Amino acid sequence: MTKLLQCLRDELVRRDYAGSTIRSYIQIVDAFRQQTGARLDRITPDQLRRYHLFLLEQRRLAIGTVVTQICALRFFCRYVLKRRDVREDLPYPKERHRLPIVLSPDEVQRLIAGAKNLYHRTLLLTLYGAGLRRSEACQLKVRDIDSQRMVLRIEQGKGGRDREIPLSPTLLAALREYYRWMRPRTYLFPGTRNGWRADTPITTKVIWEAVHLAARKAGIDKRVTPHTLRHSYATHLLEAGTDIRTIQLLLGHADLTHTTVYLHLSRRHLHAAPIPLDQLPVTPSPVVPRSRLLRKPPQS
Repeated sequence: MTKLLQCLRDELVRRDYAGSTIRSYIQIVDAFRQQTGARLDRITPDQLRRYHLFLLEQRRLAIGTVVTQICALRFFCRYVLKRRDVREDLPYPKERHRLPIVLSPDEVQRLIAGAKNLYHRTLLLTLYGAGLRRSEACQLKVRDIDSQRMVLRIEQGKGGRDREIPLSPTLLAALREYYRWMRPRTYLFPGTRNGWRADTPITTKVIWEAVHLAARKAGIDKRVTPHTLRHSYATHLLEAGTDIRTIQLLLGHADLTHTTVYLHLSRRHLHAAPIPLDQLPVTPSPVVPRSRLLRKPPQS
């Protein structure tokens, strides 16, 4: 690691950024250095603008990914290089608001049934049963399962917030079966090292693979990601009558506006709204004989 990248790491640690964010920001700045060939202590506005275009036009990254890249480069320029003028050179792209994809309960059941093995099945059950982010599933520990109080404890989720989630009896039974088979020590879903099981957390790549393989086997045509199970969990809670404030607490959202998106996905709320067309006394159209439909119009 170069001296400036080390300075970047130190500044992120000083501000108590999450470990995943620290690794991501260092990789982004290093990727910028390798792509542009620029010296990090002599970055020019033109290099920043051309790299911004490169991310959008050539790499065609998603808007959210580009925003993360911009955040990392802005942080580096402002707090490491002490440059305050970088906002004009790296504006945030216009955000597009898309509704998340949600699975029906039947599709969730098929997805779980399509799991590759018991490890993947328990992972999918936990993602949906507790509405977890994939990073939270990676960091789950055996001690986080409180069967006496029937809660699942999430420590230091997004934004450094702890929360507790009701533990489903169905999920608890699946976790007990999984524990007897896997015997994890610290992390609930341990990773591997050199082909052997290690007492380290799994990577998010393992979760992506588990969801992708199960969706393909279940024959689900929708674009399913690990976060789809979290969206489905929240939407199904809303359709079952759970109030939006409770869902916000269960998901660990800092802002209620992040939770209200599920109002647009809940069938119960969508169908509760009256449809103006159904209020009109529309008379049925007259039945036209097929012979008249096929008749050529008269020519003038």
